[in-house]
Amino acid sequence: MKMKLFTLFMAVSFVLAACGGNNESKESNTDGQTTAKDGEEIYQQNCTGCHGKDLAGSSAPSLKEVGGKYDEKEIKDIVVNGRGGMPGNLVKKDEAEAIAKWLSKKK
Repeated sequence: MKMKLFTLFMAVSFVLAACGGNNESKESNTDGQTTAKDGEEIYQQNCTGCHGKDLAGSSAPSLKEVGGKYDEKEIKDIVVNGRGGMPGNLVKKDEAEAIAKWLSKKK
């Protein structure tokens, strides 16, 4: 009986170890650079409360065509420093770069 219990314990331990999570950061790709995909993820985690999931805006302006109005550098500056009712420093600077890269393509 003890041997069956031990075997069951080992089998369960093996299965759980094989199902371990991926501990890689989602904020950067393999060469350490943030990507536009990351920018979208960071936006979804931090900006949708005011700008909406679909960029249409709610309590803040729409960002659907923000890339046609501002370039990537200007967008990053707004994200980092804030503007109007938007406070600055809501995300880290590398996250601001990723968001700006992604939003600059929205034209």
